[in-house]
Amino acid sequence: MFRFYFLICGLFMLLLETGLNAAEPLPSWNESSSKTAILNFVTQVTKAGSDHFVAPEDRVAVFDNDGCLWCEQPFYSQLAFAIYRVKKLAPEHPGWNREEPFRSILLGDTSKAFASGHKGIAELIAASHSGMTATEFSQAVEDWAANDRHPRFERSYIECVYQPQLELLAYLRENGFKTYIVSGGGIDFMRPWTERVYGIPPEQVVGSSIKSVYEVRDGIGVVVKKPELNFVDDKEGKPVGIHHHIGKRPILAVGNSDGDFQMLEYTTTGTGPRMGILIHHDDAAREYAYDRDSHVGKLNKGLDEADSRGWVLVSMKQDWKQIFPPAE
Repeated sequence: MFRFYFLICGLFMLLLETGLNAAEPLPSWNESSSKTAILNFVTQVTKAGSDHFVAPEDRVAVFDNDGCLWCEQPFYSQLAFAIYRVKKLAPEHPGWNREEPFRSILLGDTSKAFASGHKGIAELIAASHSGMTATEFSQAVEDWAANDRHPRFERSYIECVYQPQLELLAYLRENGFKTYIVSGGGIDFMRPWTERVYGIPPEQVVGSSIKSVYEVRDGIGVVVKKPELNFVDDKEGKPVGIHHHIGKRPILAVGNSDGDFQMLEYTTTGTGPRMGILIHHDDAAREYAYDRDSHVGKLNKGLDEADSRGWVLVSMKQDWKQIFPPAE
């Protein structure tokens, strides 16, 4: 009889523990000061009657994309898209076999192609991003996302997203936050897939853009992308992009590089409760380790000033139990 009683009690406690674990916020985050700071901040701003309570309509959280929500090494994923597109379009442009940087791209020598600097990269972007309608461009992005693979992790680029950040986005939304992407990446490059991957709809994506014009083709009104820069949503441009697209100063900002410095500064120098978070890439075994001297996602000034500004510096190595979602 007693044995049966203890068995029932044991099963009950196991089910109770399982239920509690299932409800645990941010399960892919280790128990650390970073996780505690995030949970405490969300509790403070969402608890009715709290001195730090923030109304739901003002709970705006902004996230960088490259290096913050997904992998940005060995080079930006949008550049991987440009390379993919150049290879796919090459049969229509036989002259590319003799012209740099296209020749090197087609030969698989990306380092030589990138050695041409901003001029060569601009030519790649122009060739792969312009001359088509916005709908055609969106379809090209979807094709790339479905078929191209990260050279190290051998999974699609949109599967190289960070599981702990997916949980943070979901946790914030569960607590009445509206989550936005504010990225130096192309706004039209991100919008086709951000809702599917991050739960962030296209209208909540802020990014860089090239100029577009309206045309009528075969009786149908279309927006056509041009090979001219329109807006760069990086560094000082990020607060401007936030102002233009969102119209409110965020209360929480998450980034990973000095390109996000002004966004975090703009967010945390406002009145009331504020939080800035920087993701530090220090895990060479599971992802990459880089900061001050990186050619991509350089973190120098932010690393020096995070503590004095009260920003949370998240160590990927120490604070995250896992990096990517399980492979499908």
